[in-house]
Amino acid sequence: MPKAPRILRPQPPEVMLDDLRTPALFRPAYDVLDWIVDTFVADDGPLFNPDHAHLAWARIGVVWTNVPNRRQMREVAATAEMPNAQGSVWVKARAEFQLSQWFGEVPQFLLTFDALHAIVAPDLAWCARVEHELYHCAQLMDEYDQPKFTRDGEPKFGIRGHDAEEFVGVVARYGVGAAAGGVAELVRAAQRRPSIGEAQAQLACGTCGGSL
Repeated sequence: MPKAPRILRPQPPEVMLDDLRTPALFRPAYDVLDWIVDTFVADDGPLFNPDHAHLAWARIGVVWTNVPNRRQMREVAATAEMPNAQGSVWVKARAEFQLSQWFGEVPQFLLTFDALHAIVAPDLAWCARVEHELYHCAQLMDEYDQPKFTRDGEPKFGIRGHDAEEFVGVVARYGVGAAAGGVAELVRAAQRRPSIGEAQAQLACGTCGGSL
């Protein structure tokens, strides 16, 4: 099976990789955003995916962190969210101020990546992880399953859940037909030859708690 071409991707800041005594850090990753758009969103990108085409009109912020994160007993490698700080007026204003300082405005989507996991991830696993988070950054659909737009003709955005959510044990004991979510469709996709290559991704997605 042919492998995907090697893609030079941005690396986390060295200050986040020094040692365990490094203080908790969050850093905007402008070069990662450029790489994501050029690789997956632009229609001439080397790994262009039409499923992400709507993101060409989205305001996206990308952040590196070295802060460990665990959810449901698994390490979280990345998250995708629509910034919406909860709390008092000052809490919300402070969060929006920080994002505006980083990105010039509050982004519609914010992607956060664990620097310590990213630095050791092979290229294919990293690409799979990034695309997983991009799939969370969705365009809303109407009651007829058609994309929603604003009055100005721009896409309306939302966070998309996983296509398939089920335990391996349930599928192993009762079969795909008894599984929740889109497991059957996922199995059919898994049985087909990958369009890019093989990637190992054993970490958790922090957006909705499922495995990547």
